[in-house]
Amino acid sequence: MIKRFYEPLESYLQPNKVLVIYGPRRVGKTTLLQNYLAHTPLKYKLDSGDNIRTQQILSAQDFNQILDYCAGYDLVAIDEAQGIPNIGMALKIMVDQIPGIQVIATGSSSFDLAGQVGEPLTGRKRTLTLYPISQMELTSLNNRQELRQHLEEFLVYGSYPEVIQASSSRSKAEIITEIANAYLLKDILAFERVRSSKTLLNLLQLLAFQISSQVSLNELAMQIGVDVKTIQRHLDLLEKTFVIFRLGGFSRNLRQEITSKAKYYFFDNGIRNALIAQFNRLELRNDAGLLWENFCMIERIKQRAYIPIYGNAFFWRTYAGQEIDLVEEREGRLFGYELKWSENKPIFPPKDWLKGYPNAEFTVVNPSNYLDFLLTD
Repeated sequence: MIKRFYEPLESYLQPNKVLVIYGPRRVGKTTLLQNYLAHTPLKYKLDSGDNIRTQQILSAQDFNQILDYCAGYDLVAIDEAQGIPNIGMALKIMVDQIPGIQVIATGSSSFDLAGQVGEPLTGRKRTLTLYPISQMELTSLNNRQELRQHLEEFLVYGSYPEVIQASSSRSKAEIITEIANAYLLKDILAFERVRSSKTLLNLLQLLAFQISSQVSLNELAMQIGVDVKTIQRHLDLLEKTFVIFRLGGFSRNLRQEITSKAKYYFFDNGIRNALIAQFNRLELRNDAGLLWENFCMIERIKQRAYIPIYGNAFFWRTYAGQEIDLVEEREGRLFGYELKWSENKPIFPPKDWLKGYPNAEFTVVNPSNYLDFLLTD
């Protein structure tokens, strides 16, 4: 068993507040919940948002029905809660009307569940986001040498729990392909405004080849054959369902800094590779640098969320071509990180970066020192 960062879960629970656990499908939200319930002394009720009867009771917003539903329990846990219409109001009734009750709701569909619980549960919830397994979490089982030994597997197959636990490369490829095909787009394709799975897959495949590059929405629209508004809507949904994440441009001082475009990365390397059906070893690929950059970006997101590290993240680039892969603005300071797979030649900070931000830090993150970057705060 890989111990997740949020274990023990009871440390995040509070009476008369809802603990909301978001995350992509198949990252272990249900397992995290079940592990907690297996040893809690509280009398609990575990239900699923896929249960039609539960949907009927909790979506009705009927005080008596909801109070009867919770009667006699110290804890109510609802897995896949995004399947219940108006779930936010039902959860609000629980925590407002039942003294001392504890409530957990998990959901894989951020754009749905977040929209439903946001306003009704203002001041009444705590939110956790669970990602694929992080390098931080793996330190409970592996030392640094062992993590480095498996680095290529993380870059090629990603970090979903089932993938990490699989014993062979073939099994890893089959599992992540199944996750991508069967689960990845399930929430999005069920959304009423997304009618074409082909358009969505074409968009994802284009993004898969454009990691580390600035993305032009107009070019994406032309290549796929849809309008820009459709591209914008699809990108928004892909972000909210934990498939991709957006990195904007940083600018404070220089006119030549680019801020109008964004970069997109995948929440898991394995998902990216499954979308383009590419699981070759690194020495047989020409995209090892892209995989490295995507890996470092998502692992840093996990680290910032879990520790937590408060701040904002950007990329930095000038029209003259000077760039830094990742810029973090935190604690009133700037930290620049260049993410380089190759260690063949030394990398120095761009001249315009030094000139525009003389007090900023600059670090090159490569396979020799990446664990210092991802395992410390």
